[in-house]
Amino acid sequence: MAMASDDSTATGAGRRIVVAVDEGEESMHALSWCLANVVSPAGADTLVLLHARRSRPVYAAMDGAGYILTSDVMASVERHANAVSAAAIDKAKRICAEHLHVKVETLVESGDPREVICDATDKIGADLLVMGSHGYGFIQRAFLGSVSNHCAQNCKCPVLIVKRPKE
Repeated sequence: MAMASDDSTATGAGRRIVVAVDEGEESMHALSWCLANVVSPAGADTLVLLHARRSRPVYAAMDGAGYILTSDVMASVERHANAVSAAAIDKAKRICAEHLHVKVETLVESGDPREVICDATDKIGADLLVMGSHGYGFIQRAFLGSVSNHCAQNCKCPVLIVKRPKE
């Protein structure tokens, strides 16, 4: 768990708003919407940018096609996952940089995003979770599962799901 914090949040002033971010435009839209409509312009709130990185799958020494997965290949997969996480957090921080009154913390956790988000909001005492919606239809949600739906049902704090407008 990597978390950067600001000592001024220890006083309990303001809300702790968690925004779940990934590499998709839906989460960046939710972040922008949150900054414009939810975060206090007085600067009392703290925004926690949470990236839930899927755990690295456990591979056998040889995959189904007969290729041997070396430690170099596995290290490359790990570097790619780290780069994706860093890119998502950096993009979100650039959006937040336009709002000088916002205190920002970052948190990157590995695991199933549904569980990671719910657990993290509980651990850090979030007052609100803001997340984007991919807009999956019934069939896609049935097969893929909906992270936002799971969080809305299982998080202990209020959950605000922001839909990206159709273009």
